[in-house]
Amino acid sequence: MRRIGFLLLSIVFASAPLSLAQPKAVAERLGYPADSKLLIIHADDLAVAHSEDMASFDALDKGAATSASIMVPCPWLTEVADYAKAHPDADLGLHLTLTSEWKAYRWGSVESKDKVPSLFGADGYLWPETQPAVQSIKAEDAEREIRAQIEKAMAMGIHPTHVDSHMGVLFARPDLIGVYVKVAHEYKLPFLGMIGPTLPPAARAMFTEKDVLLDSVVIASPGVAAADWKKFYLDAVRNLKPGLTEFIVHLGHDDAELQAVAVGHPDYGAAWRQRDYDVITSPEFKKALEENHVVLVHWKDLKKLLQ
Repeated sequence: MRRIGFLLLSIVFASAPLSLAQPKAVAERLGYPADSKLLIIHADDLAVAHSEDMASFDALDKGAATSASIMVPCPWLTEVADYAKAHPDADLGLHLTLTSEWKAYRWGSVESKDKVPSLFGADGYLWPETQPAVQSIKAEDAEREIRAQIEKAMAMGIHPTHVDSHMGVLFARPDLIGVYVKVAHEYKLPFLGMIGPTLPPAARAMFTEKDVLLDSVVIASPGVAAADWKKFYLDAVRNLKPGLTEFIVHLGHDDAELQAVAVGHPDYGAAWRQRDYDVITSPEFKKALEENHVVLVHWKDLKKLLQ
C-alpha cells in the first residue's frame, strides 16, 4: 500500500542533520539569511485525475502551493501539459512513477513493456504496492522508464523543475537511489533527497556538494485523525526550524471521480485530498506562515543553483 512507500521514504531520507559538507547553507545560496525558515509546499500526483489537477492548479494559482509534481504515465497528462504551457512560470516537477496503486484504476509504463518487464506484476500493470515493486524491479528497467518519463514530459512542452519518487520506490534500494541520482544529475534537475543516519554509505557517496538537499520533510500519515488535520499542519508550521523543509500534500476534490479512483483506499483518497486542499488554502494556514516568518520557495529556485 501507499503507506509502505512513505515509510520507506521516511526511513531512507529520515530527518537528521546533514552530514554532507555543503559550501554554504541553501538559504544563503538563495540570498536569504542563514537562519531563514524556507518552505516548499508541494502538491503530489498531478495527471492522476481531473479532480486532482483542478485542486492543484487552483492551489498553485493562489500561491497556496509553491510546487507540484506530475505522474507522466497517468491518463490526465495532456491536461497538465496544457496547464504547463499556459503557465510557464509554474513550478512543475516529475513524480517518477514505478507503481500503480489503485484497485480499479491502473496504468502501465511509458517505455515499451518488453523493454521494462520487471516493472509489471502478473495483472499486466505496474506493481500496486511498494514492497513487491522493490523486490522485483531491476535497476536497469527503472532507469529506462524514468528516462522515458522525463523525455515524454519534455516532448509535451513540460520543463521539469525537479524530480521525486512516487511511493518512495526509488528511495528503497541503493541501486535504485543510484539510478535516481544519476538521471537527475544528467538532466541537471534537483531531486528530493536528504541524508539521514540510515542511508547506506554506497548511496551517500552518490550525492555531491552541489546537490541541494532538504533538511526535513513533513507529510500527513494515516495516523492523523481527520478532526486533527488542520492542527497537524499548523503545528508543523509553528515547529519549523531554520533550513529547507518540504510539506508534501495531496490535493483533490472529494467528488465522484476521485471517489471512484480511490475506492476502497481511504489512505491518500478523495476525502484525504480534500482535507489537504482545504487546509493549505485556508486563511489560518496563511496566517500561521506569516506569523512564523516562513519564506515560501520553489524547486525552480533550487534548480538555478545547479546551473
